[in-house]
Amino acid sequence: MNRIYTQADWINRAREVLPAAGFGNFDASIVIARGEGSRVWDEDGNEYVDYLIGSGPMLLGHGHPEVMEAVLEQLPKGMTFFANNAKGIELAEAIVEAVPCCEQVRFVTSGGEADMYAIRLARAYTGKPKILKFEGGYHGMSAEAQMSLAPSREVNFPTPVPDSAGIPQGVADEMLIAPFNDLQAVASLLTEHDDVAAIIVEPLQRIIPAKPGFLQGLRELCDKHGILLIFDEIVTGFRLAYGGAQERYGVVPDICTLGKIIGGGFPLAALGASTEIMMHFDKSVVGAEKWLMQLGTLSGNPVAAAAGIKTMEILKRPGQYERLRDLGQSLMDMQSEALSQQGITHQICGDPTLFDIYFTDVDPLDYRTAKHCDPKVNEVWNSNLRAQAVFKSPGKLYPSLALTIDDLELTRSAFKHAAKVVTEYEKGSN
Repeated sequence: MNRIYTQADWINRAREVLPAAGFGNFDASIVIARGEGSRVWDEDGNEYVDYLIGSGPMLLGHGHPEVMEAVLEQLPKGMTFFANNAKGIELAEAIVEAVPCCEQVRFVTSGGEADMYAIRLARAYTGKPKILKFEGGYHGMSAEAQMSLAPSREVNFPTPVPDSAGIPQGVADEMLIAPFNDLQAVASLLTEHDDVAAIIVEPLQRIIPAKPGFLQGLRELCDKHGILLIFDEIVTGFRLAYGGAQERYGVVPDICTLGKIIGGGFPLAALGASTEIMMHFDKSVVGAEKWLMQLGTLSGNPVAAAAGIKTMEILKRPGQYERLRDLGQSLMDMQSEALSQQGITHQICGDPTLFDIYFTDVDPLDYRTAKHCDPKVNEVWNSNLRAQAVFKSPGKLYPSLALTIDDLELTRSAFKHAAKVVTEYEKGSN
């Protein structure tokens, strides 16, 4: 008889073969066994409403039947080729049609790769070395991206703080760090430094919205100084709107990166720009010295492309984004109502398609102001939500189109319960 492994068994096995007992992505104390629609189950059979949704890709929910049909149709035709394939070309066409800044795209496997190549592409195109990023902005795991992602100490801008060991000082020398939502600081830095290739920014930085005029101001500063504007749309692409943040906010970058949703739950990402900028991937056009070498074993994978094409086709149907925003707004209102009824100070931060709570009375405008007054309150809140069958990240809540009325009612009840527990904690800690 085959042994049935419990979640504790899997955690013990993970400790033997995985550093910190996990993949480095999420809480290693939970092992997910399967997902279906809006729900996931752990290895002990506990069921949750899923607001993590794979950190964003599963906007349609797990195992959407039309996406599954597209994947199953492709599988017997071949899983990967390391060569052009029709599905990859079709997906590129769909992205170019949807995303304002894209005339051409290049596929990679992960969002971090896409951001790394976007930075390199900006340097190749401009011939300049420096990159300006914003404190707290997440752009993957490259050496440049790991500068001031989550610094534990505050230093004077534009000094970068590496968030990882193993990054040489030379990388820091080519990075400038600015506070998000501060156009004056950016303008000052660009006046002082004439060797900046690009500004890279999340149009919605983690969950912090750009102030009115901020993104447009970045666009104008880039045009004034002859540098490129990169929108990291790994998260916001096809989530905030079909054409991403650049459609939603009406600001078109020079380069954008895309991931998560365009792969329909499979490993796939891309970067896109004008034909003039993207020509640096074509050695026959720009020559050896200006050529940007890029290849990847699974880039443009046909199974991932098939899932992405079908996902985008579904999202393009009338009413999908209106429904997503209605669901998200309902969840925002539920949280705020539950916390307000208990008199708990909080700020709902983000967009209805992606948001969470800061337990503070300060308006979160940048990395330094987007903090909990007492981080333990957030821990109590999230741990009690999970105990009430709500599965989410400690810092984000992703709505999905798979959510049902039953899911929302369960979630409403969980919010009310967690708010009461937070109140008890706050009384006990005073």
